[in-house]
Amino acid sequence: MKSLQLIFSNPRYFGPAWVFASLNIWFGTWAVYIPSVKENLGINKADLGIAIFFLSLGVFTIFPMASTIINKLGVGRSTWYGVVLSSVAALFPLFVPNYYLLMGSLFLFGASNGLTDISMNTLVTEIEKEDKQNFMSAAHGFFSLGGVLAGLGSFLIPFINNPPLHMLLTVILVFAINLYFRRNYYHIKSAPIEKEPFSFKLFRPLLLLGIVGFVAMGSEGAIVDWSGLYLKEITLAPEAFIGAGFLVFSTMMTLGRFLGDGVSSRIGSVRIVALGSLIAILGYFAVLSGNTVMAITGFALNGLGFSVIVPELFRIGGNVKGVESAQGVAFIAGTGYAGFLIGPVILGFIAEKGDLKDTFVVLLICVVFVLGVSQILSRRKA
Repeated sequence: MKSLQLIFSNPRYFGPAWVFASLNIWFGTWAVYIPSVKENLGINKADLGIAIFFLSLGVFTIFPMASTIINKLGVGRSTWYGVVLSSVAALFPLFVPNYYLLMGSLFLFGASNGLTDISMNTLVTEIEKEDKQNFMSAAHGFFSLGGVLAGLGSFLIPFINNPPLHMLLTVILVFAINLYFRRNYYHIKSAPIEKEPFSFKLFRPLLLLGIVGFVAMGSEGAIVDWSGLYLKEITLAPEAFIGAGFLVFSTMMTLGRFLGDGVSSRIGSVRIVALGSLIAILGYFAVLSGNTVMAITGFALNGLGFSVIVPELFRIGGNVKGVESAQGVAFIAGTGYAGFLIGPVILGFIAEKGDLKDTFVVLLICVVFVLGVSQILSRRKA
């Protein structure tokens, strides 16, 4: 909890942490309304999967340019510009009147989110280096906290009954807080390093961890995008509980990440991966039971299991010898977001051919694979 106390006691740390929360508040508010968008535009699951692919395409379009942008502008300025762009782009998906504009708006949303994501993770890496303080896991906890706030916002749906208005009010509030705290990080630039020529050897130690990130963030993306539909169509949950899966997932992920820095220092990264995988496997079995209460409990276990894996990957990526922190973070982000954004698209086609239960069976198999990878890493370490 030391890192959490650090964030709340010093605006230098709270400012970047709130950017993490902001990104998931925008994305989570969009995700809550996915069933409504699907229904209002008259599209099927496969069409929705293609639209989400454009969000992925926007993210991956910005990835190759992100490190250049960050190094040119400075990591603090690029983080702020990402906040501004994401605030504007978050409005479009719920305002568009047709399917083709939905695809275009999600592309813009994805591109702005991609820049913000790489910038904010690089920013935290640089502050950690400069201050000799660890708060990466807690900062990712704020990302999950953003999901909790977006999930709580889902209970306002019957009262607001207007998706564009809901998103507009959300954007205004979140942006105002970012505007206040921007001065605490806007000036920060990446520390110069002794660069080495690009070599695959530099990144080879991260490849297995990249696979873990792909699966972990792929599962997170699947739960964000499909948990509401799963509870509605498979468990036949009441309308009031459709957002509950996303809410408990985000809540437990937030708790796990707030505790993550301390746990990591005690048991090490490899054991965290193994333990998280086991908890997530139990979660998927509960989800696949088909019972509403068990499924919601399963989503909570998924959140706890995956909570601390990704922050460790970003910390490693930002500290690879001979590689700029922005490039290392972009590498980890690329593998992780491939899972987070492309994974749900593939799962959407699987759901269209079968049902949503099939998609979660696939995710269960993937997490079993991650558990196997953790055993390989453990033997190599030994």
